[in-house]
Amino acid sequence: MNAITIDVEDYYQVSAFETVVQRAEWDHFESRVERNTYRLLDILDEYKTKGTFFVLGWVAERHPSLVREIDARGHEVASHGYSHQRVYTQSPEKFREETRLSKRILEDTTGKLIAGYRAASYSITEKSLWALDILIEEGYLYDSSIFPIMHDRYGIPSGERFSHVIKRASGEILEFPLSTVRFCSNNFPVGGGGYLRLFPYPVTKWAIGHLNIKEKHPAIVYLHPWEVDPDQPRIDGSFLSKFRHYVNLRKTEQVVKNLLTDFQFVPMRELSAEVSPMAAVVPA
Repeated sequence: MNAITIDVEDYYQVSAFETVVQRAEWDHFESRVERNTYRLLDILDEYKTKGTFFVLGWVAERHPSLVREIDARGHEVASHGYSHQRVYTQSPEKFREETRLSKRILEDTTGKLIAGYRAASYSITEKSLWALDILIEEGYLYDSSIFPIMHDRYGIPSGERFSHVIKRASGEILEFPLSTVRFCSNNFPVGGGGYLRLFPYPVTKWAIGHLNIKEKHPAIVYLHPWEVDPDQPRIDGSFLSKFRHYVNLRKTEQVVKNLLTDFQFVPMRELSAEVSPMAAVVPA
């Protein structure tokens, strides 16, 4: 089994445009997160698949009925933080405040325990491992924020590639790193976001098959509601930011359908019960 995960945020909230779109301006943009998330919900229903929706607290505050619908359709609701601010740009105090707030909003909305967390832009890195202590203390049972690759915004290239228990001074947390394949002593990202849109589908299919069959591990697939919305308003920014955000948006929906045809997916909560985590100790 693999996990399919949706990071529920709107098109103007992404880190790629944070230098041109201020958080104070978010309420002035056309919101498209509901319609796009419903589109993904309908696709998952069509293929009789359940997933995990990491919902931004800011979005949950403004669209509580969307969060309840995700839950009512049998998917797992998890936390994507509150304001989509990268972890390493926050103080521990601010991170705790936002993490606690997001968890409370989602639990009050669903009436269920929120067990999982994913940081904005996968921003638990070597310089923000302290965030794991706060997640443990705030009652999260698993995290999926560490990307074991080299990247300008995130990543721990030497990180463990598959699910494992991270032991900290404050306790333990199960970590589900984002998926990679290893080639020439380097990890390459697969199965998520822009990588789904950038790589030809046969490459993605081969990579997930390789993880499942050769390495005998599940893949963690991720995407965002705005990625099934090729007609979204365009935001100005750097060439790299616009390329990352807009490349091949018209491909996303078909890629998702191909994945749901070719592989089996479950929510993260079920995957955590199926896998046998390997112990790993991260210094406090």
